Amino acid sequence: MAEPGDWTNPLRDERDKRAPRIAGPCSMVIFGVTGDLARRKLMPAIYDLANRGLLSPSFALVGFARRDWDTEDFGRIVHDAVREHARTEFREEVWDRLCEGLRFVQGSFDDDTSFEELAKTLAKLDEDRGTGGNHAFYLSIPPGAFPTVLSQLSKSRLAQPDENRWRRVVIEKPFGHDLDSAKQLNAVVNQVFPEESVFRIDHYLGKETVQNILALRFANQLFEPIWNAHHVDHVQITMAEDIGLGGRAGYYDGIGAARDVIQNHLLQLLAFTAMEEPIAFTPAELQNEKIKVLSATRLVEPLDQTTSRGQYAAGWQGGEQVAGLLDESGFAKDSKTETYAAITLEVDTRRWAGVPFYLRTGKRLGRRVTELAIVFKRAPHLPFDQTMTQELGQNALVIRVQPDEGITLRFGSKVPGSGMEVRDVNMDFTYGESFNVSSPEAYERLILDVLLGEPSLFPVNDEVELSWRILDPALEHWAATGAPEPYESGTWGPDSAQAMLQRTGREWRRP
Repeated sequence: MAEPGDWTNPLRDERDKRAPRIAGPCSMVIFGVTGDLARRKLMPAIYDLANRGLLSPSFALVGFARRDWDTEDFGRIVHDAVREHARTEFREEVWDRLCEGLRFVQGSFDDDTSFEELAKTLAKLDEDRGTGGNHAFYLSIPPGAFPTVLSQLSKSRLAQPDENRWRRVVIEKPFGHDLDSAKQLNAVVNQVFPEESVFRIDHYLGKETVQNILALRFANQLFEPIWNAHHVDHVQITMAEDIGLGGRAGYYDGIGAARDVIQNHLLQLLAFTAMEEPIAFTPAELQNEKIKVLSATRLVEPLDQTTSRGQYAAGWQGGEQVAGLLDESGFAKDSKTETYAAITLEVDTRRWAGVPFYLRTGKRLGRRVTELAIVFKRAPHLPFDQTMTQELGQNALVIRVQPDEGITLRFGSKVPGSGMEVRDVNMDFTYGESFNVSSPEAYERLILDVLLGEPSLFPVNDEVELSWRILDPALEHWAATGAPEPYESGTWGPDSAQAMLQRTGREWRRP
């Protein structure tokens, strides 16, 4: 028999892991349903799951907000969001079925009556649509509102599952702003929901190319033997954006690039890269291996030479002149919020001893790209003289997370001709050319995993707290050193970032 929430094609062997899993009867409640994330990502992802046949016919979506809407108004908002942002083709029959399960509850987070109405709405859905008492609560709201909403869910008994029914909570980053606040936040959440019912969303972990790191390493004999300090010179993990922060001051000011990206996305990429092979791809085993790696990871000192912090100034990007951060709407003229951050880490394990991991992220950089580059040590070049290899760089394996998802292998090859000259060439794999299906959006995969109760791609308490333990010393160092270093928009960051690698004879990749 298939487990609840599983779907088995009778034409396939029951053990065939390729068979898709369909969520069982349930509902999802979105707090913050009027926000940009819900409109651009969450609602379209739910439609795309329904369009792919991965949601139960009884699935229900409940919006909770202060807006003076009724369910019909909410339906129009969801419809417009789906038509504009859904990945899959819009089909009226799918929309009509999904629309039957839409509900809206008007209320505020601190109003007991609003949560009583929410409880009545969910009970009615259990009765009318057969959602089975299984409900997920998505907190697409500022972290400061978490305690209030969690308290209301507890008070109204919405967080307490009955026998054979589940209740889960989904939390968007940031998970605190330092180690102490993360511990406090985790304590508040776990007072209401047990850790196995808590799903902390890091949307990068839902991307196919991130998950492919594990396939690349552990499904192939080719790479794992050289995936260590004997062969790897260093690792670069980059998340660069070419956009500025106009209109996002309310969220970003005071948070900055390191808290926004390094603490979660980039340290999770590091964990996937540096972890040992799990004995099985179960949630517990994957999380255990990531925790081991993060426990062994530390900042390299001295921090004034091994870290960099910058803030974009005016410049040229995409053929137009753009303003600096201090001239963006909502930012104070003396804002010390960094828009660029880079750190140097080492992983103190036998596999990685002595290999630096360089992590960087920034706004208004040369182009939009997220990539993981394994840069290998140089060959001795004993049979060659210098002129034969003067144009040859270091071998590198580059995993492109976005855009143009794929993998590039850079190696040396002889230049055609009568002489012996070796030059870098690239061998490319791209998802679009190799597979005839488009990759699901990250939120599709993650929302489905929430509904299935599959926690493999969600950081647990220990991972969150260890990530802050790694980053906190850099944040404290920067806070004591004053304003971040300005860099011109459209470039690749401040001069200190270049000096950070040059001190060891290395340089940043130019994606």
